[in-house]
Amino acid sequence: MRSIGETARDSGLGVSALRFYDRAGVLVPAWVDPVSGYRWYDPGQLEEARLLASLRRAGMPLADIRLVLAGWSGPDTDLVRKLLRAHLRRLEQGLSDARAEFSALRALLDHRENVMTSLRIASVRLSVAAPELAAVLDTVRFAASTDPELPMLGGVLFDIEGESLHAVATDRYRMAVARAGVAGCDGSRVQVIVPTPLVDAMRALSDGEGPAHLSLDGDRVTLEAGDRQAAGRCLDHDFPDYRRLLPRAGGRRTVVETAAFRNALETGPVRSGEGGAPDLSVLRVEDDGTVTLCADADEDPNRVAVNREFLLAALAAGARDRLILEFGAPAAPIAIRRPEDEGAFSLLMPVRLEN
Repeated sequence: MRSIGETARDSGLGVSALRFYDRAGVLVPAWVDPVSGYRWYDPGQLEEARLLASLRRAGMPLADIRLVLAGWSGPDTDLVRKLLRAHLRRLEQGLSDARAEFSALRALLDHRENVMTSLRIASVRLSVAAPELAAVLDTVRFAASTDPELPMLGGVLFDIEGESLHAVATDRYRMAVARAGVAGCDGSRVQVIVPTPLVDAMRALSDGEGPAHLSLDGDRVTLEAGDRQAAGRCLDHDFPDYRRLLPRAGGRRTVVETAAFRNALETGPVRSGEGGAPDLSVLRVEDDGTVTLCADADEDPNRVAVNREFLLAALAAGARDRLILEFGAPAAPIAIRRPEDEGAFSLLMPVRLEN
């Protein structure tokens, strides 16, 4: 007999996926310990598990997967072949439809006036307190993307308007926003995307107590602090309109002790990722406002799963003994805010649980 862990390792299915397929009656273990509930699989079930993993990666619907598994080892494989061909046709049709839609969207983009261009060509010189700039960069830097396919997200947006500099970073799965007060701007709005290496250089210059001077001249940005300077070219891209991504008011809020919550995340129950997927922490807000970590078998509909590594990074960037967690609907982003400055926050996209 093979343990559930061994079966997961050798099949490419995670432990949580095997439990789900057991509950769904798709791949039922050969024996379940009546005392511990631990699942054991017959060695012959490994081939079924690998087949299930392949069909799952191909996106086959669960109803069809049931029939494929039921007919796989039988003498007549005609049904299995027809199901595979039908699913392949669906995928090809879906890809064709997606290409047609994307072609239409690209045409719209080609004919759409890019109103953001004017926000990148202004010349501005302003001052900002170095400690305040350092705090802002520390708050958002962790959320910048490293995906070479999305170069427009590979930096930090500096959105300057009036007496405010908003710094924003996102990698699609998380977003961080922070604000610093500035002086010297004439009130018109200016936006530039500062590449992450230059952001890091600016952060290194912002460790003093005096003012720092930020200059924007077309596609070039310069930060001066004392007799030191960091300068470079901005990214020649448009940043998404982050204001449309901000969370709506009215979510459930709870205050957490950061150190205790971090310890709970590091030592509590985790849904192990499979096939390179991240480990997940599954959260639930209790009636008294406390946040608990759900065990793997917990199927509360109000639970929210998040990338554990991302949540730990957001807690570290919050840099406070206490932080506010704000939950909306199960599919809505989770906001992590500072109690004394709710304008500095990060958002984490939830991860859909399979079951």
